[in-house]
Amino acid sequence: MAHLDFLPITPEEVRKLGWQQPDIVFVSGDAYVDHPSFANALLGRVLQAAGFKVALLCQPAWKDADAWRAMGRPRLFYAVSAGNMDSMINHYTANKKRRNQDAYSPGGAIGLRPDRPTAVYAQRCREAFSDVPVVIGGVEASLRRIAHYDYWSDTVKPSSLVTSKADLCGFGMGERQILEIARRLDQGLTIRDCRDLRGVAYLLGKNESLPEHTFARPLGPPMATTRELPSFEAVRDDKRAFAEATRTLHQETNPQNGARLVQRHGDRLLVVNPPDLALETPELDRLYDLPYTRMSHPSYRQPIPADAMIRDSVTIMRGCFGGCTFCSITMHQGNAIQSRSEGSILRELKTMAADPKFKGVVSDLGGPTANMYRMRCTQPKVEAVCRRASCVHPTVCKLLDTSHASTKHLMKKAREIPGIKKVHIASGIRMDLARFDDEYLEDLAKHHVGGHLKVAPEHVSDKVLGHMKKPVTQTFDHFAERFAAASQRAGKEQYLVPYYIASHPGSGVEEMIELAQYLKAAGYKPLQVQDFIPAPMDIATCMYHTGLDPMTMKPVETVKKLSDRKVQRALMQYFAPENYFAVRKALQEAGRADLIGSGPQCLIPSQPPKEALAFQKAAATGKPIRPTKNQGKLATRAKRSGGPAFPNDRSGE
Repeated sequence: MAHLDFLPITPEEVRKLGWQQPDIVFVSGDAYVDHPSFANALLGRVLQAAGFKVALLCQPAWKDADAWRAMGRPRLFYAVSAGNMDSMINHYTANKKRRNQDAYSPGGAIGLRPDRPTAVYAQRCREAFSDVPVVIGGVEASLRRIAHYDYWSDTVKPSSLVTSKADLCGFGMGERQILEIARRLDQGLTIRDCRDLRGVAYLLGKNESLPEHTFARPLGPPMATTRELPSFEAVRDDKRAFAEATRTLHQETNPQNGARLVQRHGDRLLVVNPPDLALETPELDRLYDLPYTRMSHPSYRQPIPADAMIRDSVTIMRGCFGGCTFCSITMHQGNAIQSRSEGSILRELKTMAADPKFKGVVSDLGGPTANMYRMRCTQPKVEAVCRRASCVHPTVCKLLDTSHASTKHLMKKAREIPGIKKVHIASGIRMDLARFDDEYLEDLAKHHVGGHLKVAPEHVSDKVLGHMKKPVTQTFDHFAERFAAASQRAGKEQYLVPYYIASHPGSGVEEMIELAQYLKAAGYKPLQVQDFIPAPMDIATCMYHTGLDPMTMKPVETVKKLSDRKVQRALMQYFAPENYFAVRKALQEAGRADLIGSGPQCLIPSQPPKEALAFQKAAATGKPIRPTKNQGKLATRAKRSGGPAFPNDRSGE
């Protein structure tokens, strides 16, 4: 495939196209994969389809502006993004250790982008061409649009607009905003003339007054309400003020009734317009129907891990109405489900099936939550004024359309396409919705599970689940029973992959012991554990930082010391020899020595196994233990005397 089938990523490719200069230069922390799951490809194709000349500056050497100057002066603006993932989550584990792979870089190489690249890239844009407008966006900028807590430095930082000195921040998915910005600048307007758009934030100059903007709505009169958040200095110095700001922010997430927000940063005023309205199905179809090659740029000599993982997947929807306090999806993609049409999805599947390199297996047919496809509020007038944080917690809203009919029909049509052998549902499903549709579970178990199905119970403690806004454990148990029965009827041996989180706000040693007891009783042995990572702007992050639930202002216990977090991880993997002594100490200190011994309810034996002693000696001497032949291999079948071992890998989050 010729390089000219892709968007240009080098000055030479720009010249081959005969351009004097590009209209827009995307600066991205990711390598270029021309697939709609990658933001630089999707937004670049959107602008290209509208007639704009788009060049991509991917993972540039950032210590000077040479790469920026070499690409040429953009006629309209720079579009800057850290990439598909928040750079700090991409770079560091929950224990703040450097990861050894970057899935969005050729060969998985690390070090091809700086920490917090949004600000660094924006500064290089200014150095290269100081008069060119700079628009920042993507997950990193979007989730830092106001003053926020930064876990990795343990400080409260100002808006990404302050640190980057950009002209605008486009938050959310951004297709409408970036296209309208390009059109206005192309018409001769200035970047300041874009301040009335939904889904943008900006800093007023020291002597500028707050403009009187209104924002149209599908139902009701235009919105003109403005709410002021506590200032950056206040939230930096006062945790209660931080919690108040978080509460206000999350009260204004519904684009149909959300107010404009302002927040003072020193002598400047940050303005955050209401979120953009949800894309309608025809708009979403147009985005995904664009001519993507679905391949990495040919110039890369090594494969890009995320490309291999995503290439044979199809996105069917966006957004999430779950409202989980530790999740950033709602703050970025919105709480309204935005679904593609069945026709658009099937066209993409047929294109994949016609590719000679396609092996016949669709790796995923989904999105943030696959079975939320086409689920919306049944009363638009109620939806327009609703301020409920979650449509499914503490109970499923009676106005929510929970029908799986569209999903079932789509799954059936997908697996009937010639050339497609298997369609996996791998992005996870919402079990509290799926458990009430027997036909959906039958189809899922019979046709769409490759041995394991991801679900996210997250914990078993009612207290912790309440802080998470997740359903009670009985919901998972009910779903697990029905899924096992459906798998048995399908004649298949299939297991659930339940995700659990350690060290979430509200989770102490007592709650983790409760979880460990549940795991033992159920026969679950998670081989990997997800530690809570406080991502910017999440409600759970506010709990972690302030010790307060911002929605109630009541205290919440939090675990911050690395040693305490390790104990929680160890309790979830109580069966691992290397955790024996940590688990024994935790049980003894918690007054739960009854769980040490040979009884059926015990978590660990009275005497340490040989392997545990070997790990203890290795820790004391600093000599690593040589792994055994079978160590680290995933057990995919259950023993008759116990339960299956489950992977619990959420490294992509």
